[in-house]
Amino acid sequence: MKLLKYLIVGIIFGITLAKAEVISWYRIYEMFKFQSFHMYGVIGSAVVLGVIFVQIIKRYKLKSIDGKPIHIYPKQRSVPRYLYGGIIFGIGWAMTGACPGPLFILLGNGIGVILVVIGAALLGTYTYGLLRNKLPH
Repeated sequence: MKLLKYLIVGIIFGITLAKAEVISWYRIYEMFKFQSFHMYGVIGSAVVLGVIFVQIIKRYKLKSIDGKPIHIYPKQRSVPRYLYGGIIFGIGWAMTGACPGPLFILLGNGIGVILVVIGAALLGTYTYGLLRNKLPH
């Protein structure tokens, strides 16, 4: 029962992404070929809204859904961190035709082969956890 609120938010988020065609490999293909503004509009809107909501959270000291304070820590800026992470993220996105966000939405929409990608993402996350202290941050 405690996790029901997260499940409901996840379902609404999944329906929103599916209806916005963000999970469409064709939309992603169009974006990488600079043939359509659709995905850039969606991503740009998300960035702008993210900035606005982070400022609201900071200004009004909002609490999480569990009533705990939300801590927003300043990021450490380093070129290798963003360069390597961006390259790995981009290669994965290009190879799979899917951003990590909608992987489970694709599975829910009947794309069973995405289980391979989900497995690889989990393996990559586990590997990062093992190597984290040895990587540049």
